[in-house]
Amino acid sequence: MIDSLKRKFDEVDQRIVAWMSNYGLKILRISLGIIFFWFGILKFFPHLSPAQQLATTTISRLTCDVVTPQTSLLILACWETLIGIGLIFGFWMRFIIFLLLLQMLGTITPLLLFPAQTFTHVPYAPTLEGQYIIKNIVLISAALTLGATVRKSS
Repeated sequence: MIDSLKRKFDEVDQRIVAWMSNYGLKILRISLGIIFFWFGILKFFPHLSPAQQLATTTISRLTCDVVTPQTSLLILACWETLIGIGLIFGFWMRFIIFLLLLQMLGTITPLLLFPAQTFTHVPYAPTLEGQYIIKNIVLISAALTLGATVRKSS
């Protein structure tokens, strides 16, 4: 009886693992794409994105105020939307992952440039904005995982 249950469990487990193996990366790619598309689209509409102020302030600081907040928001909106579309449909993956990782470098800079805004106690107690930035570690990991499969899907 126990052997029969163990065999049944193993069969079910193998099916589940096979399903995850077949669809996991595709679901990861599409879900990451949805996040970027969604957040990018929000930036086309002033004051809808909770990250708008921090993003435009960061870009202004990084460009020594050469890029205006309106321009930086439009560029960021286009950039994130393009990343989202590329991930959702799975095209230009090398280029899209490059854009994603480059964008992630920009999103991390507020932790260094504006610690008073991103931490209540530097470096261990992030504000809500700081948490929003730190969670990008997962997005970076997802991009690296997808990047490791680019040659297989070419």
